[in-house]
Amino acid sequence: MAFAFLGAFFGDFLADFLAFLPTFFFGPTFLATFFAGCRTFFVADLAEARRLRGAVPDAAIYVLNGLLPHTAPAFVATNAKPVIGSLVELAEWDTFCKAKDWHGGAALHVDTGMNRLGISVDDAVALAPRIRAENHGITLLMSHLACAQQSENALNGKQIALFREVRLLYRGIPSSLANSSGIFLGQTAHCDTVRPGVALYGVNPTPGKRNPMRPVVELQVHVLQVRNVRKGETVGYDAAWTAPRATRIAVIAAGYADGLLRSASGTDEVPGANAIIAGKRCPFAGRISMDLTGIDVGALPEKAVRRGDLVTLLGDEIDVDDLADKSATIGYEILTSLGRRYRRVYRG
Repeated sequence: MAFAFLGAFFGDFLADFLAFLPTFFFGPTFLATFFAGCRTFFVADLAEARRLRGAVPDAAIYVLNGLLPHTAPAFVATNAKPVIGSLVELAEWDTFCKAKDWHGGAALHVDTGMNRLGISVDDAVALAPRIRAENHGITLLMSHLACAQQSENALNGKQIALFREVRLLYRGIPSSLANSSGIFLGQTAHCDTVRPGVALYGVNPTPGKRNPMRPVVELQVHVLQVRNVRKGETVGYDAAWTAPRATRIAVIAAGYADGLLRSASGTDEVPGANAIIAGKRCPFAGRISMDLTGIDVGALPEKAVRRGDLVTLLGDEIDVDDLADKSATIGYEILTSLGRRYRRVYRG
């Protein structure tokens, strides 16, 4: 699987892998990552940490959203580690740990240019002497790259250099900077550990270049009906797609409530996404509705598609990045938008 591939590819000079688990990752698939050797995971919030803890009782779990007020006891109950992103959070966590004699540890997030979460570099420098204490409580030093998917962006080099300076002040504490795309920026971004996330699902971490990852997600839905549409007739809301010829429209059982973004709609002005039907690419026709989407199958033989047939939206020749491109978004949004009405089948 993708995690094992990354481990084999970079294993000669990387000490460890930390897996970031997006919301769509939960389920049997994360166990594959665990069995491939990962023992440290990142999740967004405490609720996800609780779900994960039930499956991997001995793993280290970091919560990226950090410490909300009065939630420290919940971190202890879950045996999860907050990713501290402000001095206020750090003060509250230190006070709690001292009062309860808790030594579970936390990550210290340093903002090197993302301007999202994290303490400033100046604050990180000022805090560095605390690591001389026996129970300093910092188990990981981390930052996050803002433009890793743009390998030539000058901010990458700036962030790598700033984080290197901070790391020197925190010797002996494991450090992590590179996300999926950051892994491919080279060894200067790798530090002690890396945090692959969306690449584990086959999304291309090197946009514009050949995808080094294998696709691992397939999405199929059923055809509900095949309709004849005359030339000049329109399909769907807003009459946004006009049949350029007499054709047939396969109406499938998926819409934006299932994660097919409306931006992937096919209109007279903008060609939409595609689906694989009877082994051929067929374009979306009309606005994507809440539960339904039309696909132009007029180029297929008349009996090639029938009610109940399966249509492939992800898989075969269509990967997550293809659908994301047609939806004017990124692969992350495609995967995190996939609805709960799909029946999930885990293989391998």
